[in-house]
Amino acid sequence: MKLVVLYRPNSEHGTKTEQFVRDFSRQYGRSSTNIKMLHIDGREGDQLARTYDITSYPAFLAIREDNGSPKQVWQGEQLPLMSEVAAALQ
Repeated sequence: MKLVVLYRPNSEHGTKTEQFVRDFSRQYGRSSTNIKMLHIDGREGDQLARTYDITSYPAFLAIREDNGSPKQVWQGEQLPLMSEVAAALQ
């Protein structure tokens, strides 16, 4: 499992999203190789948003590495609980 975060770095939610990812990495021992942060307006971010029908930002996607399907998706300004993300990544 890997976590992909789609967001806009220089937005109202950018700093909050980055802080969430830093705290999550520290608390749950996730390395940056298991978490990918993508700018939603970039080529890869835009493509993933279209693929997974993401309409609100930030978006957190727990994605299966074997087939690329999403196990869990959270969208919008209300960030998920760290424990929910950790459970989805198991």
